[in-house]
Amino acid sequence: MEILIFMIILWYSGLFFQTFFLHRYAAHQTFTMSRFGEKVCFFLTWVFQGSNYLSAYGYGVMHRLHHAYADTEKDPHSPKYDDNVFSMMWRTKNTYQDINKKRIPVEERFTKNVPQWERFDKFASSKLSRIVWGTLYGVFFIVFATEWWQWLFFPVALLMAPIHGVIINWFAHIYGYVNFKVSDTSKNLLPFDFLMMGEGYHNNHHKYGGRANFGGVRWFEIDITFCIMFVLDKLKLIKLKETSLIKIKRG
Repeated sequence: MEILIFMIILWYSGLFFQTFFLHRYAAHQTFTMSRFGEKVCFFLTWVFQGSNYLSAYGYGVMHRLHHAYADTEKDPHSPKYDDNVFSMMWRTKNTYQDINKKRIPVEERFTKNVPQWERFDKFASSKLSRIVWGTLYGVFFIVFATEWWQWLFFPVALLMAPIHGVIINWFAHIYGYVNFKVSDTSKNLLPFDFLMMGEGYHNNHHKYGGRANFGGVRWFEIDITFCIMFVLDKLKLIKLKETSLIKIKRG
């Protein structure tokens, strides 16, 4: 039971900071927050993603490229230009690292105002940090795993952020339904996205990339992350931008 609870906590906490901080803040800037709040989010992203830590800069720039070139040869990840899930994951990893380490030139429109904390990112992305987190996960499994099959979750814990990415960037471009006709293959993965906290409303998001609420087009499309953001806005911990709150209807 402890292993299952641990995996659920890792899944949703890491996913929350990926969609809230890396995606909706760093890439799309659907809200603002204080410099202190930004630093707190960097730290909590490291805590909850652990061995999977993703830089806000690397993720934010890469995601902007994905929107600009969705399902073309320039897309960092697309089922149309990758033979299988694993080749897409590998290409995504290489593109992310090239961007984050600034080994390739990127147009200013993709880097403008993307938050970056270079010293912290260097530490949080280091091999030492990833090894320490992986070791801590391993110790937890040694202490609490009571059946052999529970160890099957261990590699998932080590690679959870890439798995989150695969679910959206691969499966949400192949399976699901659409509310809007767009120039790419993005689809809404689930009618009620309990699994990916709103990220699964991928077709909605590709139609209105600057909108804070990925759901809300149909009555059953509840974006859990946006619900949390709405509360944080009311508590004045963040400030949702008016342009990100537009209401839209299908068709």
